[in-house]
Amino acid sequence: MHPSPPAAQPQSPRDLFLSFTWLALQGFGGVLAIVQREMVEKKKWLTPEQFLEDWAVAQVMPGPNVINLGLMIGDRYFGLRGALAAVAGMLAIPMVVILALAVLYAHYAGNPQVAAALRGMGAVSGGLIAATGIKLVPQLRKHPLGFAACLAFMALVFVAIVVLKMPLGWVLLVVGGVACVWTWKKIPA
Repeated sequence: MHPSPPAAQPQSPRDLFLSFTWLALQGFGGVLAIVQREMVEKKKWLTPEQFLEDWAVAQVMPGPNVINLGLMIGDRYFGLRGALAAVAGMLAIPMVVILALAVLYAHYAGNPQVAAALRGMGAVSGGLIAATGIKLVPQLRKHPLGFAACLAFMALVFVAIVVLKMPLGWVLLVVGGVACVWTWKKIPA
């Protein structure tokens, strides 16, 4: 199963740099929802299937997921130059913003309103992640294992992490490994 090609692509490494800078500046608390919306729905650099596949690979690779995704997208379109441009976009300007916020936080950390505001942002981040997960469910209907098997794997991962409190690494290794091998065997050669 090969996803259809995307409708558009970045125009240059500079375009990648600016796009990933914009993503990073929007992504306090995680950028999954923002990356999906920008790369698939707005820019159309990835099809929904490509996003799902690339995001899965980015999650199992060491390091921050979105950096891994940026490396893959940048490399796909412009090789090493593109990969470096995407990563630089994710890190350069946002790092300056984070350092400035760290100075402000150090000054106001004892303020109860600041602590309450940060707890509220945690709820918003959880909602963004849940909404993106729900938006990705329809793509599972096209998966070689079938929709029911995909939902079973989702439920198994949820139970393993939330109920049984198993470490994420072991869940990815065991459940992800089984899903990968099963999918590989289902794909026609």
